This record gives sequence, C-alpha cells and structure tokens, in this order.
Amino acid sequence: MTNELNRFQGSGKYVASPDLMSAVNIAMALEKPLLIKGEPGTGKTMLAEAVAEALQKKLIIWNIKSTTKAQDGLYVYDTVRRLYDSQFGEGDVSDIRRYIDLGKMGEAFTAEEQPILLIDEIDKADLEFPNDLLWELDKMEFYIPETGDTIKAAKRPIVIITSNAEKELPDAFLRRCIFHYIAFPDQEKMKEIVRAHYPDLGKKLMDKVIEAFYWVREIGGLQKKPATSELLDWIQALLVGGADPDTLKDALPFAGVLLKKNQDLDTLQDVRERGYSNRRWR
Repeated sequence: MTNELNRFQGSGKYVASPDLMSAVNIAMALEKPLLIKGEPGTGKTMLAEAVAEALQKKLIIWNIKSTTKAQDGLYVYDTVRRLYDSQFGEGDVSDIRRYIDLGKMGEAFTAEEQPILLIDEIDKADLEFPNDLLWELDKMEFYIPETGDTIKAAKRPIVIITSNAEKELPDAFLRRCIFHYIAFPDQEKMKEIVRAHYPDLGKKLMDKVIEAFYWVREIGGLQKKPATSELLDWIQALLVGGADPDTLKDALPFAGVLLKKNQDLDTLQDVRERGYSNRRWR
C-alpha cells in the first residue's frame, strides 16, 4: 500500500467517506486510474482538487467536451505556425519539435514531480475516446511520429477520471480502472459537508435549510435536481439576504439558486400552490 505521506485522508473542505478514501489509496497503490461516477454535483471534480491539495501535488485538468479527441490530450502538431514561419522566415522550420505542443496528458507525462491528472467528464466524448487512450493509460507513454520521439512518464501520474454516467464506457476501458460510485449524501453527511464550508452556521438555519433542500429534491418531475454546489450557493444567498429560518417553509427564498430550469421553477410553484400537506417541517 501507499505510505502515510502518500495516502489520501480527506482535506479541510472535502468530506470524503471511508470507502472513497480507500478507493483513492488503492488506485494509487495499484497505479491504476480511478474512475469516479455519480450524479452531477456530488463532488467528483472536487475530489481531484482535494487529493492534489492533501498530497501537495500539481493538478493538471483535462476538461473533456463532445468534440475532444484522444490526440488532443497527447500533443498537437502546429502545421499552420510552421507554414507561417516558412513564408515569413521566422526561425528554423526544419526543427519540427518547435511545432509540437503537448496536451494535458503529455504535460502530466513530462512533469518532473508526480502530478494528479484529472480527465473530467470522460462520458462527454464519443464512444471511441476511452478506447483510444488504453495504451497511454497502461504504458504511460505515447509516440510522436513527426519527430520519432517517445514521450514516457518520468513519474507515473495519479489519474482520476470522472463520469456523469451519461453513456456506458467500454468494458476494455473499465477493466483498467479502479471504480467508485459517489452516492448522493444523506442528510447527516450533507450537514458535515455544509459545516466544512460554513462552520459558524447556526443549528436552526442548518436544520431548516437541509430539510428544505431535500424536500425540493424529492419533488417529482424535476429536470435537474439541486446538488451540493447549489445547496452551498443557496446557503450563501440566505446569509447575504438575511433570511429568517422560520420563513423558509412558506417563502423558499432565492429558489433560482437551487433550480436552474424554468420548468423546474414552474413545477415548484405548482407544488407550493397545492400546499405543503406532504411536507414534514419541524
């Protein structure tokens, strides 16, 4: 297993479950990517930030989009710049290495100290994207045919990969990962998370906020349920606005901080107009 200096035991503002901390440490010990799944807002991206902070390592973030290709994370050969230089006499265009720009994975491989590489929201890319990275994630190296160079990781990076489970990932890719699913926190765990960010929050406001938040999440038909990040923003809005805990029952102020779609705000209004008969307020 990893030694005590290279073990993740949580961080100041990130409340990690024992199972999640174990998954991180096992992935580091086995030198395998850690694949984190969970609904949006459960702290997947923040986990990589917390691990980097706790272990005092550089965090390199590769944000995946629908148009991202595996090649983008390795390197880009800037042919346009080379053509420009050849036309206007800027530098030695015969040195192709001058026109090779490393991507985020290439940056992680060439780091002098072991970094954290976050491949964020891998399921946004096309279905072939994960398979296109199998060799690089296994061997921690890639070849640049334009120069004949092989880029090999001097220090094997700690790789954390997140997915919102929008699409299934290939079995060959899954076999190479340590997997952990972050379940949405229950009310007591959520209170721990809130206390980490708002240690001086009063008990009454804490209780009312948590109760209101989970009630909103249970409303049927919501297109986007509020997540932890929305809850933390809502608490900040309540504090700035000086909200009275006793008014949350009737007013649910700043609902637009919790719900981000017009349809969901309409659904909330419909529920409020029908009354709070199903609501259990203390």
